Amino acid sequence: MESVEVLGNSLSSWITAASVAAGTFLLLLLVQRLIVHRLGARSGQTVTVVDNFFVEVVRRTRPSLLLFMVLQGASLFLALPPRITGTLRTLAILAVLLQVTLWLLVAIDFWATQARVRRLATDAASVTLVSAAGFIGKATVWSLLALLALDNLGINVTTVVAGLGVGGIAIGLALQNILGDLFASVSIVLDKPFVVGESIQVGEFTGHVERIGLKTTHVRSVNGELVIFPNGDLLQSRIRNQSRMAGERRVVLCFGVACGTPAEKVAALPEILRGIIEPLDQIRFGRAHFKSFGESSLDFEAVYHVLSPDMALYMDRQQEIGLALLRRLAEEGIELAFPTRTVVIAGGNPRAGIP
Repeated sequence: MESVEVLGNSLSSWITAASVAAGTFLLLLLVQRLIVHRLGARSGQTVTVVDNFFVEVVRRTRPSLLLFMVLQGASLFLALPPRITGTLRTLAILAVLLQVTLWLLVAIDFWATQARVRRLATDAASVTLVSAAGFIGKATVWSLLALLALDNLGINVTTVVAGLGVGGIAIGLALQNILGDLFASVSIVLDKPFVVGESIQVGEFTGHVERIGLKTTHVRSVNGELVIFPNGDLLQSRIRNQSRMAGERRVVLCFGVACGTPAEKVAALPEILRGIIEPLDQIRFGRAHFKSFGESSLDFEAVYHVLSPDMALYMDRQQEIGLALLRRLAEEGIELAFPTRTVVIAGGNPRAGIP
């Protein structure tokens, strides 16, 4: 048996190497199975998350990658040609790099999941930042894996990096809108002009923020439709955050009465307004004045404060004040002004229509 040789190694050496490889591989698979099943069952009953992370790391260990490492270890019992030895070493290194990458991805996913759970209750908008950080972390890990793999394959990484730099500029120019929205989402999360659940007004659209994504923000309008804003466009607009309104609303009431209204009634109107506004619940009267002479009216201005940001209360009180004012004006015989304009035609023959 000793006289039989394969690739310069005796048959007994091949049997020894194969036995070591098979035994080590089966032992690793057995240990993995025991950890996943036994520790995995116990991890769900504990409060800590370290055991969950460890079980997930073991679960994501790929047997196919372990096989390349085991074969490299078993090859040490043999005297193989340099070409085969180099190939096995390269495959083992690539397997180690890929397995470490998978473990790092597990760590990133685990961190992102825990961070989302912690932040969702207190700061839902920061969940977007966590997702962005997880995406950037994964992209970085895969990029490092690619560079290390190319280096082990004998490719000049410096040339590749230089080429990627030029290509990155071209890609950046092509994807500038997408990248702009991505950085805008990070700005929204950090600066917090609004968070999920708040009511905002952007231009003519008003609604509640349902989701802040990496590229777009979803707002459910008061009419029920879903309005989707690109994050970059959203930050360039004027945003009114109605949910962060101060504890009260300042309301300005403007109206005009007919120019022929007697001076005594004009002088009495501020006190009439005070009498209408002051008794109302959750209202603080500010002022009421005869403001100016309009083109066809005597203009008044009253200011009051609704002591709540509630929109329904604001509209109810505005309606009450408006109806009460109409009734008092009717009782006092005061007419509201309406736009009028007198056109005087000088000269010409009005019957013939010739100027």
